[in-house]
Amino acid sequence: MLPASAQADELRPGYLELTEEKAGEWRLRWKQPFSAPPTKAPPPPVIPANCAMRGNAEMGVAGGAVIGAAALTCTGPLGGQSIAMPGLIGQSDMLVRIQPLDEPAQALRLTAKQPSAEIAAQPDTWQVLQTYFILGVEHILAGWDHLLFVIALVLLIRNWRAVILAATAFTVSHSITLASAALGYVGLPGGPVEALIALSIVFLALEIVRPETETPSLTRRFPWIVAFVFGLLHGFGFAGALNAIGLPEGDILAALLAFNIGVEAGQLLVVAVVLGVLAFIQRCAAHALPLTIRVSAYGIGAIGAYWLVDRVIV
Repeated sequence: MLPASAQADELRPGYLELTEEKAGEWRLRWKQPFSAPPTKAPPPPVIPANCAMRGNAEMGVAGGAVIGAAALTCTGPLGGQSIAMPGLIGQSDMLVRIQPLDEPAQALRLTAKQPSAEIAAQPDTWQVLQTYFILGVEHILAGWDHLLFVIALVLLIRNWRAVILAATAFTVSHSITLASAALGYVGLPGGPVEALIALSIVFLALEIVRPETETPSLTRRFPWIVAFVFGLLHGFGFAGALNAIGLPEGDILAALLAFNIGVEAGQLLVVAVVLGVLAFIQRCAAHALPLTIRVSAYGIGAIGAYWLVDRVIV
């Protein structure tokens, strides 16, 4: 049941895009994910006060989200106006991208606590950094496949110095492919990449349950090498999510850097929590630690195997 509900690397935030197609004519598109199908049509976004819809908004349901589009006519610039998304609940959030004609795009973030945001007259680099940093943290924490890989890596190594070395190798490698793929220098089809990411989880789970009395495998002797190699694949996964979000044209490097730092911050948080839990078990019930790790490895491996089969078949 867990793999079916986790949806692995699916992009979690909602998305709202407001693009100026001609002078004064804008196209509004949005995607609002839901945990359960809505029983009635959710309200559309609240558009800026100087805009009006041309006709009715088009709305439908696809891929676990409400998809909508509308044509707007706006008088004057949008700077200083507000845009909002009603109906955000809990921890849900929405990335807003404003793209005027012949001007840099800007990114905003809406949350359940702050469902409205003011559109800036000029894009603010600090705003871009903050928005994409938060998206990076959310992606590693909500991207179950990346999350399980990091957890499995910690369970395999356990020694904090070796974990830091392996995590650093993982960081360096996925930063390389993330930047290269997001900037368009390299690319791989999403389907094979997602399947190989699932395979990397199964591989680490098998390494965890391998008896330690045998000759140590390459993975146990040089975990940083394995982390580096698989990190290249995970970087393509991160890049796919970032491409789905979109990069602001005026601050591509700033957004890319902030997203990557956010991913690393989330990753370090996961590493620290798992090491802390292992240390707690070791201190309070050392005899239960091997069984805990083994059961965890089987659970991680089962989920990874499910994703692998599902992604290969689909």
